[in-house]
Amino acid sequence: MPTASVSTQIATSMREAAKQYEQVIREVVGQDAVSLTLYGRATSSDFDERRHTARSVLLLQKIDLAVLRELAKQGMALGKLKFAAPVIMTPDYIKESLDTFPLELLEISSTGITLFGDNHFADLKFEDAHVRLQTEREMKTLLIGMRQGLLASTGQEKLLGALEMDIGEGLLRSMRGLLWLKGHREAMNVDALVAKTETVVDAKLIGLRSALNPLGTHGWKEFKQLYADAESLGKLANDL
Repeated sequence: MPTASVSTQIATSMREAAKQYEQVIREVVGQDAVSLTLYGRATSSDFDERRHTARSVLLLQKIDLAVLRELAKQGMALGKLKFAAPVIMTPDYIKESLDTFPLELLEISSTGITLFGDNHFADLKFEDAHVRLQTEREMKTLLIGMRQGLLASTGQEKLLGALEMDIGEGLLRSMRGLLWLKGHREAMNVDALVAKTETVVDAKLIGLRSALNPLGTHGWKEFKQLYADAESLGKLANDL
């Protein structure tokens, strides 16, 4: 994928912020920077400044804690631009992590836009067994998180609402893994990802759609629907 300072694939509301973000990274990190890749919702029309934070991966030639400390001083400024702290990797770390973090790397590979440097994620090769294992593990972890969150909510529905939205976002990455295993490996925004998953499971993911809707109702009924969706997706991952 050709690199560009600002790509038309970046969410419209984030294009100016992406320019400023890139400039800060270049100034602070300098020649130690190999590339900077924006990924996730910020590379599509799904991005909502009120709810989402842009994510990125900064590749370095080597990990230098002194450089990271200098970058940390820009944290408040980057936060105002709606950017989370970048994930820090090296090219070798990517190669060594294909079996450990396939879902994270798959998401970056599928949605990433490289702001500068070479795109080190475009041609990654993943093993089915590694993707399936992490997908199943994350599905089970999300279900455990929902049970623990329900117990910790002390009966307050507003706390369930916040949990639903977090779980909904977490499910998206696992769903990308499920679709990859089913042979659907093209880049998709969130709407397309949910619609394709519904086609694969032959069911409407009502709870998930509710969790991803910031203007919808988020309470006990929706929590139960989301739990049912997570269970069915988890079973599919296990059966695979």
